[in-house]
Amino acid sequence: MDQEKNLPGLNRRDFLKVGVLGTTSAILGGNPLARAAEYCAADAPFVFPEPVYRTLGRTGMKITVVSFGAMLTPESEVIKVALDHGVNYVDTARKYMGGKNEEIVSKALKGRRDKIYVATKTPPSAVSKADIIQEVEASLKALETDYIDVIQLHSLTDKERIFIPETREALVQLKAQGKVRFFGITTHKNQAEVLNALADDPDRFFDMALVAVNFKSEPDILKAIERAAKANIGIVAMKTMAGGYSTDVMGKITPFQAALKWALRNPHITAAIPGMKDMSQLKEDIAVMGMPFELADERILQRYHAAVKPYYCHLCGKCEGTCPLGVEISTINRSLMYAQGYGNHELALSTYREIPAAASALACSDCSNCVAQCVNGLNIRAKMTTARQLLV
Repeated sequence: MDQEKNLPGLNRRDFLKVGVLGTTSAILGGNPLARAAEYCAADAPFVFPEPVYRTLGRTGMKITVVSFGAMLTPESEVIKVALDHGVNYVDTARKYMGGKNEEIVSKALKGRRDKIYVATKTPPSAVSKADIIQEVEASLKALETDYIDVIQLHSLTDKERIFIPETREALVQLKAQGKVRFFGITTHKNQAEVLNALADDPDRFFDMALVAVNFKSEPDILKAIERAAKANIGIVAMKTMAGGYSTDVMGKITPFQAALKWALRNPHITAAIPGMKDMSQLKEDIAVMGMPFELADERILQRYHAAVKPYYCHLCGKCEGTCPLGVEISTINRSLMYAQGYGNHELALSTYREIPAAASALACSDCSNCVAQCVNGLNIRAKMTTARQLLV
């Protein structure tokens, strides 16, 4: 039976677990005292932690180490609560929810725009000067603001887009007009190449990078993050939950606080922007602010790693060089992660539809035998079959 068909949807935070819960449960195992600790932690009134700030590279902006990823947030009230309790950096994008996500963020910003840093992104298709300017103007309108603190080129898959003259001209013009303050990029694939290019750029054009990084990240990505940070490029972490898949291998213990703490213990990472849909997710994530990464967290992540290894894609893109058809396997797998891990089919479809048809999972349907190879042992053929079932 295809393992992909039985993956549960994302339900990663049905309950609130604050920091001591993961530690106590991991150490005590399944005995009655551990179960009592779970019960007490779940029922205890939640107390928002004091904000912890780090400086985002050369921007000089001091942002909360747990900041707000708004990609999945359907209501502005959740963002408002986070901002009320010190969170001061919100990440959105022009493409999220077909532009509606920026509008949701704008409602949360009313009356406090001067106290909050806002980051948004231009679509991957925007390359020309005219397109970049048009997309930024659309974001300014949706966000109901005169300026964007960080404008990011979205989803770079190689270093080429970093150096496109037209793109840079557009950003420089927007900055001169006071419409954007700092420049950034986001990347999911070939991340080491992209980050090293930022670090090596003699112009030091880009000020920050939003990077997919978690406890399963490859060493070359972590080294590239360090190089970029030492070049004074601010690093913000996304995808810290390694897919956010629900699993019952740990009972009621959630691995996601441990995963977030793992990312934040890295001195070269300024902050993380976990996606927060509701109050339960907000409380679970913000509780990590100021917490250390401990041995119990390591054990929790070891168990989670074993649980998701059969279907988690590292998004490294190394498999694509082994596919004779040039199928964008890692982007397809990221789309599957949005559907099966995040539980967001709309986001999965919008990401998948950005792939040219010739490089989509449909191109695999005529292959009698898949020759693409995953360095981490994923069954690529099974995943492409699942993609055709879920995303086409």
